[in-house]
Amino acid sequence: MLNQLGTWSLRALGFLAILIVGWIIAKILGRVVDRVLARVGFNRLADRTQMRRWTGRYEPSGLVGKLVYYTALLFTFQIAFNVFGPNPVSNVINTIIAWLPRLLVAVVITIVAVAIANAVFDIVANALSQFPYGRFLARAAQVVIIALGAIAALNQIGIATAVTLPVLITVLATIGGILIVGLGGGLIQPMRERWERMLNRAEGETRRMAETRTQEATMKPAGDRMSQPAYTGTGTQARDVKPGTATTTPTAEQLRDQARGRRS
Repeated sequence: MLNQLGTWSLRALGFLAILIVGWIIAKILGRVVDRVLARVGFNRLADRTQMRRWTGRYEPSGLVGKLVYYTALLFTFQIAFNVFGPNPVSNVINTIIAWLPRLLVAVVITIVAVAIANAVFDIVANALSQFPYGRFLARAAQVVIIALGAIAALNQIGIATAVTLPVLITVLATIGGILIVGLGGGLIQPMRERWERMLNRAEGETRRMAETRTQEATMKPAGDRMSQPAYTGTGTQARDVKPGTATTTPTAEQLRDQARGRRS
């Protein structure tokens, strides 16, 4: 019993020593990673990619430093509990450590998906800025890309794999149905109105051209001498005047001369 108690005491002391040293190392690693990332401009990159709003009260570099700290602490617990030999706690920690690479890949997928989604939003919004629905399409594309990245990340870490795939298929089928009904059925009435306007315009042009040709056919050439302007004269004198002759009104002197000739 004394031998077993001494062995257990030595293991407990080794466990505590490993925990203390590992905790100090994890603390130092977390601070170093935080400062290095802050100096290389990781926080500015997170602000540009709009990842800052997902870090809460932590700066992006500080959040990564915290993750490094807890990861190092997890390895410390693994080493410390291995002092006691095989045990259930060590098995759980080993499983978590084996799962960490998948988590890292999932985080990278999420960051890349968010960056791509933001870039697509900026490109589509600027390209379709003259249309009222441009920003809506850009936002829809951004949401779809982020959703696909989130589903890929969840599949990578093995969380709800049996749920995310049917959800993805359902969402894609719903989007396809909306596009078919919206672009197919929704454009029937606008295209019908447009065709009616085009046909009415063509009919009006045809009618106008026909009227123009009729007027040109009924009008006589300007150099035709047989043409005669409309007769506008009145009275007996006007009826006796032949077409083409000029008519003038006699003056008072001419009337007196005519009267003298009759007297003589």
